[in-house]
Amino acid sequence: MKASTRFRVVICGAGIGGLTAAVALSAYSDIDIEIYEAAAELAEVGAGIGIFPRPWEIIQKLGLEKELLQYTEVKRREGPGNLMLFHRADFQKVLLRRLPKSCKTHCSKRLRSYSQRLSGPIEVVFEDGSSTTCDVLIGADGLKSAVRKGVLREKADWARSEGRRGEASYHESLGDPVWSGTNAYRALIPTEALKRSFPDHKILSRPTQYLGKNGYIIAYPIAQGKFVNFVAFTARHDLENSTFKGNWMTKTNRAEFSGLFTDWEPEVQALISCVEDPLRWAVHTSKPLNSFISGGVALIAFPQAHAMAPHQGSGAGQALEDAYILATVLGHPSTTKDTLHRALDIFDQIRRPPAQQVAENSRRAGQIFTLHGLNLDGLSNNALFTKLKSLSEEFIKIWEWTWTTSIEESRREAIRLLES
Repeated sequence: MKASTRFRVVICGAGIGGLTAAVALSAYSDIDIEIYEAAAELAEVGAGIGIFPRPWEIIQKLGLEKELLQYTEVKRREGPGNLMLFHRADFQKVLLRRLPKSCKTHCSKRLRSYSQRLSGPIEVVFEDGSSTTCDVLIGADGLKSAVRKGVLREKADWARSEGRRGEASYHESLGDPVWSGTNAYRALIPTEALKRSFPDHKILSRPTQYLGKNGYIIAYPIAQGKFVNFVAFTARHDLENSTFKGNWMTKTNRAEFSGLFTDWEPEVQALISCVEDPLRWAVHTSKPLNSFISGGVALIAFPQAHAMAPHQGSGAGQALEDAYILATVLGHPSTTKDTLHRALDIFDQIRRPPAQQVAENSRRAGQIFTLHGLNLDGLSNNALFTKLKSLSEEFIKIWEWTWTTSIEESRREAIRLLES
């Protein structure tokens, strides 16, 4: 660590949240940054992701816009509904290229545990027996986050040591994610295959959703038109918050989900016929935390801090927002080793309420898309139109934050609190 270093940050996880945090923090040369990733290599993986106007501001502020625009067919425009679409691998590739040489990265480092005291560094221990120390530990290590479990265990232990048994039980109850009752079947369809099956398919030129009872499909072109990102959702709302039996993520076949969509329009049948070896993802969520921080530890991003359903397409965007605001408070000149806890508390004040609202919005969007609680059978055309119009209005209302609010408002408020 350089003599001029203010403090040292360790990031567990090299997904979009962890990499964005590293890129944003690299603007501050006096902060030492290291990334520890459980995977054997920093590979670009995944399917499609979308970025709405609010988090896109962060892309612009970090100087990533020009490079990222080379990887999408979507044209940037201001206003409602402008969702920038990417192959996750392309997005990660851009972030990886922006990591400075001073940011050390370590692979095959799965976190086992961490420990911290009232003063002194945080000790971080990995499954291979190696360890390191830091002043700030950022948890960006996935749905089964070891950092999140450590935060909850720590909070429960502190509460129990002070005789607050009810609070200790509450923290312990937040540990494991629960199944949302929904499965997502994801696949990348070669564009040429879809063209042969359905030459004038609307998906070839624009993103489209198909909605229906207990399921929906979303698809859009990515990777400069080489592939169509396909996701089919099947919902059992009566099983929400239950335990999923089986692997949370596994390869399967289209027969597992296609039956729900048998009577849907020809466009849907054409898409499904092109799906090969889909990945089934049992969508899990977690109960909302009463804090994203614990001492010198901060949880960022979906799904560590706020595991949400993907129905608002905001997982990547929330990761960007968490990383950017956390870097803002840590990088501020007033933040030193002595004031780290105050800075992290401000991060929690700024990010937790809106992130948890997005999670709730996403849950409601999933209900709307699958017509949950609605019986549309036997309605007249006028009654059906009125019902669907009402759903459309609610849909727009829970989405409008993506274009009517700005991350700049959050940044300014964070700085105001730091300087007050």
